[in-house]
Order: sequence, then structure tokens, then C-alpha cells
Amino acid sequence: MSLNDTPSGDRVHIGFFGCRNVGKSSVVNAVTGQDIALVSDVAGTTTDPVSKAMELLPVGPVLIIDTPGIDDVGGLGEMRVQRTKRVLNKTDCAVLVADITKGLSVSDHELIALFKEKNIPYVIAMNKKDLSSENVLPENALAVSAVTGENIYELKERIASAAKGRENQRRLAGDLVGTGDVVVLVVPIDSAAPKGRLILPQQMTIRDLLESGAVPVVCRETELELTLGSLGKAPKLVITDSQAFAKVAAIVPQGIMLTSFSILMARYKGFLESAVKGAAAIGQLKDGDKVLISEGCTHHRQCGDIGTVKLPAWLKKSTGAELELQFSSGTGFPEDLSAFRLVIHCGGCMLGEREVAYRNKCAADAGVPMTNYGTAIAYMNGILKRTLEPFPELAALV
Repeated sequence: MSLNDTPSGDRVHIGFFGCRNVGKSSVVNAVTGQDIALVSDVAGTTTDPVSKAMELLPVGPVLIIDTPGIDDVGGLGEMRVQRTKRVLNKTDCAVLVADITKGLSVSDHELIALFKEKNIPYVIAMNKKDLSSENVLPENALAVSAVTGENIYELKERIASAAKGRENQRRLAGDLVGTGDVVVLVVPIDSAAPKGRLILPQQMTIRDLLESGAVPVVCRETELELTLGSLGKAPKLVITDSQAFAKVAAIVPQGIMLTSFSILMARYKGFLESAVKGAAAIGQLKDGDKVLISEGCTHHRQCGDIGTVKLPAWLKKSTGAELELQFSSGTGFPEDLSAFRLVIHCGGCMLGEREVAYRNKCAADAGVPMTNYGTAIAYMNGILKRTLEPFPELAALV
């Protein structure tokens, strides 16, 4: 996988923040060496967060986010400010752009307080150095000029230093196997499967296994029994799409570890333990309870969509209750979850680790259990403990 192929959820998210008309978008363009942000002398030109996946040396694969002015006014302005603040929930490293001729504003200090509150490393870029001889700078600040390029290189170095270590250091499955171990990956090809490609968690898992020297063998659930019978030795692990859990669990002999892409992704994003604990809430659901089913990405819904069709059907069959279901996707995750009895989230492959952690914290703060698709499906099929065999400490929680 090249740097340009790195999934957005695995890129370091660098957010540029500041007031209107401080040259924020100009600094973004100067840092990236690309015109990715609209520049104008009119205050408030950037009306929505603008994201660009790219390689930024010396950081590596990053997602650059240019945000609207934090001091925007009016009804629409307030909405833009809220969107800007939501960007903080997925920001790994922040760059505060301020006007050196005016100094830090009240809004700038509020942003700095938010960076500290959310434990986001940050750099302050005092722009318009070409218009000022000011030598006294705020703490953690650097004087730059987007017009002349002065100190832009130094700014990039500071961003790299602040962003160091923010990458996800976890593995998907490669740490569960050794060189030469056979791993069978079960990939259903149905109406909901994307034509001509595998979905991202499947691609990422195959790559991770290859890097560990394991031997991934890919088949559909309809050929699983034949595949297991044709192998020269028992596989170390079987990884399946969660939707095929029931059929796959009936085929794979006891003694062979079994889990799913979704469970592995929850572990990779850092919320598998809470997902395991949250799954138990399914057994306590009753008529009228509200359940949020949330996906981190947006995609075209099909007749067999897992989030809006299959999960609701499985929930009804498992609980026998008439539940009130609500759905969210992309950035539309509700901040107030107090009305819900349970949140069932996707694996989060398109979300950064920080945003997944934020969503999990929203649920925890509201006292609402949160699980994920694969964990929930395993629970409803009565095989959750078995699917956690690769993680004995978590299996002990079931």
C-alpha cells in the first residue's frame, strides 16, 4: 500500500483553525504546496471544512482540514462554528493561524483552551510576517508569511514534531499469527458487496497478514467447507464477514479460532472492550427502547443493507421487542445520546482513531452502552465468546 493509498481513517488528521481573514487558507496552501483551499480578501470565504488527503513531508500520509473562521457570525455563522468544533473531535494535530499584526484574539484563546481540553497537540502560526516586525510571540508560536513563504518550512517541521506518534500503532490480525500460518478469510459476494473490489477492512486485513508472513486464503462462505477440506493443515484462524457468522460458525470446527473483520476493526480502533461489554445490553432491550445504528461513512443503501435492513431484522428476532430505531451515517453522529438505550456502531474503518474514541466517550458520558456490528451479531448468534478466543482477556468478560 503506497502513501497515496493510505485510507483516510489511518491518516494523521491535521486541522487548521483560526478567525476569519487571518490568511488561514493561504497558510494551508503554502504548507501543502497546493491550492486546496479557496483564498479571497473577503472575510469568511471558507464556509465548510475542506479536507484533502495527501502526503505531507516529513509527516507522511495526512488529511489536511481547512475550517471556517471560528469567529463567524449570524445564524449560518453559528452553524459553521459548530462544524469547526466538530472537526476537533477527529483532529490529531491542530494548527492555529492568527494575524501577527493583531495578536491573539479572544476566539484564538478559546481555541487554545479547547486544544488543551481535548489533549490535541498544537502549533500557532502567526501569519502576515511580511506586514509586521513584531518579535514578541505567544508561547508555541512561529511567525510565518503565506505570501513570501518565510518560515513555512519551519512550520511544517513543527507540525511534524507535534504530530509524531499520533498514528495508530495497533495491528488488525498480523500479531495473532506467525510466519507460515494459514488464515482463511470468508468474503461473501452478495448484492451488497461492491463490484470489482473488496471492502476496506478486508483489504487491510489481507495486507496486515501478508506483512506477518502468514498465508491468507480467501473464499466465499459457500466454498468454505470445501476450502477447509482441501488445506494441507488446519488454519490458525478464520476471519469472516460478520453477516455470515451463523453459517461460518457451523462449518468451522471447534479448536480453530474464529472472529470477524468487524471485531478486528473495533480492536484496531481501540473500542473492542467497550463493544464487548455493550453487547450485553441487547439482551435487556424491551418494547419502545431507542437504539441508534450508526455508520462512519456514507454509501448508497441497497436492498440488503446491513445497517438499515439486516441489523434491524436480527434485533427484532433476537429481542422480540418493538424497538424505536434511529440511523446516522458519516459526520451525522448525535452529540446527545441520552435518549438511547444502546448504540450499535460500524467498525469505523473510515474514521480516525480519535473520532471513534470521541463517539465512544459520548456514549459513556451519557451512560449508554455502545457496541459494534460484528460484536452485536456474534452476541445475537450466541457465539460471542467463541469469536473472542483470539483475545482471552476479552472472552473472559462474556
